[in-house]
Amino acid sequence: MNIENFIPVHKICTYYQVEVSFLNGLGEIGLIEINTVEEIGYIHMDQIGSIEKMIRMHHDLDVNIEGIDVVFNLLNKIEALQQELKGTRNRLKMYEG
Repeated sequence: MNIENFIPVHKICTYYQVEVSFLNGLGEIGLIEINTVEEIGYIHMDQIGSIEKMIRMHHDLDVNIEGIDVVFNLLNKIEALQQELKGTRNRLKMYEG
């Protein structure tokens, strides 16, 4: 695996001042993907935005990992419904016009 676009878990934890167990917990429930190379965990740079949101929820709102999972699942469902609504509106415009 090319680790060029990956950041070590320990560096993320140091930068955001969170425990490694927090990120491991997020990885265990499938909210983030942690890749291991030579016993060092790495996270792809594309996941940093989501991780920042999760850390803010955890720190600012005192939401536990299970709560973060629920929130992100609901947000994903809302996004899917918005896409479905957009598609339905586009089809409706086609029939109206």
